[in-house]
Amino acid sequence: MLSPGRRLSVVQTLGPLRRGPGDPTVLRDGTRWWMTTRMPSGSATLLLDQVAPDLVEASAWGPGAEERLAALEPLLGSHRPEPHFVDAHPHVADAMRRHPGLSVPATGRVLEALVPAVLEQKVLGVDAFAAWRRLVLAHGDPAPGPVPDRMRVLPTAERWAALPSWEWHRAGVDPQRYRTAQRCVRVAAQLERLAAAGDLDAFYRGLRSIPGVGIWTAAEVGSRALGDADAVPFGDYHLGHLVGVGLLGRRLPVDDHAAIGEALEPYRPERFVAVRLLQLSPHVVLERRGARMARVDHRRL
Repeated sequence: MLSPGRRLSVVQTLGPLRRGPGDPTVLRDGTRWWMTTRMPSGSATLLLDQVAPDLVEASAWGPGAEERLAALEPLLGSHRPEPHFVDAHPHVADAMRRHPGLSVPATGRVLEALVPAVLEQKVLGVDAFAAWRRLVLAHGDPAPGPVPDRMRVLPTAERWAALPSWEWHRAGVDPQRYRTAQRCVRVAAQLERLAAAGDLDAFYRGLRSIPGVGIWTAAEVGSRALGDADAVPFGDYHLGHLVGVGLLGRRLPVDDHAAIGEALEPYRPERFVAVRLLQLSPHVVLERRGARMARVDHRRL
């Protein structure tokens, strides 16, 4: 049982960890949140039940269960104060009032954030989610405990590295993302050690030294695995639209990092939190118009 003396929202805090509705590693069941993980001590399944606004009941199974339960506070960001921005834009201020339990998760597991982030590079989310689902269902381990059907624990770094190129292709992953993923999984142990050391700058330098890993992928990992509340996903296809409409009343080009950064500057060092609040705001509506990324089924190429 976790009762940190502040409001929590399991769903909103851990929502970014779920890679599409068919993710075999994460499942929402009403107020209950299931997730699998691979801790240093072994695989684990975690069940979180939001029984009150400031109370979460937790159960876990598997060799890594105790280790996962011991790290609940950083996972749920419950050690952080509730988001509070002085002189925030009305949309941000309204979202803070609506979502007081929002926090930034820190899973502590780099590979679990890195592989799906690579799969999401420069493709539609629906296609990336499908590739992740196919790979984990085919090559992951059954989740320990009395879990819902088809839940899996993602493969180990060694198993990812051993997968031949045609397995990635059959899942819908093109050669460029396959090569980037392979480079990442082969240095996974070093990345996990950098993350455990707690030096964000050193971690990001190490991560971005991998060919194919840029600022967007690094931010996606930092905001999930390390709890980096300032990890802005520059380069995200929708970020300019979200920040521009939400804070300035007009779209910003996706590649205008300077303008996006300037709009978010008042929210440093929690710019990622501001982005999440804009995503949750009912007043920030992203119009689905104009050019859209084309779907490509790489399994047929």
